[in-house]
Amino acid sequence: MAAPAVSVIVAAYNAMPYLTRCITSVAEQSIGQDKLELIVVDDGSTDGTGKELQRLSGIHPELLRVFHQENSGGPSAPRNFGLDHARGQFVFFLDADDYLGPETLERMVAMAEKNGTDIVLGKMVGVGGRGLPMSMFNRNQPKTDVFSSRVYWALNPLKLFRRELLERHALRFPTSLPIGEDQSFVALAYLHASGISVIADYDCLFCTLREDGGNTTVRHGGSEPRLRFMPGMVDLLLEHVPPGPGRDHLAHRHLTIEVQEILGHLAAESRPQQEKALAQLADTLAPLWHKGLNNRLSAMARLRLHLVRHQMLDEVLELTRFEKELAGSKVSTPVLVDDGRALARYPFLRAPARSIPDECYDVTAQLGVRHHITRAALNGTALHLTGHGYLHRIATEDVTNELLLRERDGKTEYRLPVAHTPTPALGTDEDEGRYTYENAGFEATVDITTAADGRPLDDGLWDISLVIGAQGITREVRIGSKRAAGVSGKAATHIVNTAEGTRAVTLYTTHPHGNFTLDLGERKHDVLPQLSLNDSARWASDAPTELEFTGRCTLAAYPEGALTVHLENGQNSATFPATRNGTDFVVRVPVSELAVGTWRGELRLGSWTLPLPELPGNLAPAKWRRRALPWHAKPVPDADGFALQVARTNIVRALIQRIKP
Repeated sequence: MAAPAVSVIVAAYNAMPYLTRCITSVAEQSIGQDKLELIVVDDGSTDGTGKELQRLSGIHPELLRVFHQENSGGPSAPRNFGLDHARGQFVFFLDADDYLGPETLERMVAMAEKNGTDIVLGKMVGVGGRGLPMSMFNRNQPKTDVFSSRVYWALNPLKLFRRELLERHALRFPTSLPIGEDQSFVALAYLHASGISVIADYDCLFCTLREDGGNTTVRHGGSEPRLRFMPGMVDLLLEHVPPGPGRDHLAHRHLTIEVQEILGHLAAESRPQQEKALAQLADTLAPLWHKGLNNRLSAMARLRLHLVRHQMLDEVLELTRFEKELAGSKVSTPVLVDDGRALARYPFLRAPARSIPDECYDVTAQLGVRHHITRAALNGTALHLTGHGYLHRIATEDVTNELLLRERDGKTEYRLPVAHTPTPALGTDEDEGRYTYENAGFEATVDITTAADGRPLDDGLWDISLVIGAQGITREVRIGSKRAAGVSGKAATHIVNTAEGTRAVTLYTTHPHGNFTLDLGERKHDVLPQLSLNDSARWASDAPTELEFTGRCTLAAYPEGALTVHLENGQNSATFPATRNGTDFVVRVPVSELAVGTWRGELRLGSWTLPLPELPGNLAPAKWRRRALPWHAKPVPDADGFALQVARTNIVRALIQRIKP
């Protein structure tokens, strides 16, 4: 029997009524049952799980393999049992109260095979109020690793693993832990993996918060079970990851998520338990935490760790209460602005008896930056911008906003002044109106002929930022992602006249972030693809001696009269302007005004040119009289490209042609 592509392993304990949906979601996978095996290990259930598995086995006899064992007290033993019996190239661990999206396994296997990765994370969706890690699902990541992504923030095993990876490193779930058993298993798999993929554009896994409180982490409360697995995770990082940015990146997760969770459980325990747990937590974290990590951590995390390190139990309990109240509040914590820094008014800020350093409260780098663009319009050589920008929770006093242009490749920068404008009532729609920003508005003009300290901007991609300053604090933000409904983000190319000649200027928004950039010199937006001529010219219906060229121009603007048809006959030249109607244009050439000769030409817009279409050979000659003598214009036979012959008609030859039999 051929080995399946995926072995889905389900550890089931008192999983009704969720189990039925879980099994059905696997049976209906688009990858097909012939590529699957479903191993369910009933871990001593007492609620009818075993009976339901028997019924489902009758429905899916070729898919479902059921095993029963005495209750082991956690998911580790049944998962290990399932892994020992798995035959698939990949394994997927699925909890019995969760279920899969219809295309999950097909997409995951395809992602792993295409990119040669050993682990695939699929986007998770919480059901019934279940909270889940989401920071790693901002975008698809075909191949990443544990150090250059946020995958380490998802240490649950609900993923696709290449089974060869697990067997090569003898990875199994520890059976001595009631919770957190998955962290060491997944962490080691991450560290040994040849690559990790992330699927963020499809809802792969639906995780349920059970109404009966049957989720493992809900059943096992208190700080003690969490403090049992934390030392192992610290030791794992110390053993397998050398000191430096990589270890710090992974430590960040434990120093924030686990510490906050442990302190939350500790707050509900007795005083002796609290003292013991806090001392144990301080000892556990000591080898992992160092001052250099502070720049990675939020101010709240720094404050937590300081209190834990110094075993300040009363302060820990007060901070935990404060955090709980803050989580339920709609108002952000106010700040103290001092010497260019913003300090959050968390408990014990500058309390003399505690001597907690200001760095534990410094939120300057965490301040939210708000901006909104109400106008972004190119007019000639000038870009006009209006909007507002402010720092969240910082009153707009001593405002020093300015515009910043930065060339993307060369990193050349120019700062431009803005005019400050009032913004009454701004901010009343958040934080219950506690903070207002009445002087956050700005108006700015970027003239490409003078923006480089009085000189023209060079060709390049010029990213546009707003440097927001108030009360001595400054932050920079790219602008454009937040804009009024009437402000377009669609690329718009303008052709403008400057002292140096005609230039192409395109205002566009980046993908996917939607920020404004000026493209000077066609770095990303070529002019010629936005100009086209129809395949043939014709005589105008209302003027038989006017040759009519038609075409399409999607440029946003160009100088009046700049789009022309230019003709030459070797001695003379003639230019004829286009008439524009929306995106269409027409150029009419009165051939009766042309001198004798063979005329060739092109469509011109400044320095950009397009060849005129070849005249059809069956185009009838145009005829007219000049000073009572007959003239004509007709296509030149077998010409290479556009060629129009203008000549006086030979009367004798014309008569002979007429009377020829």
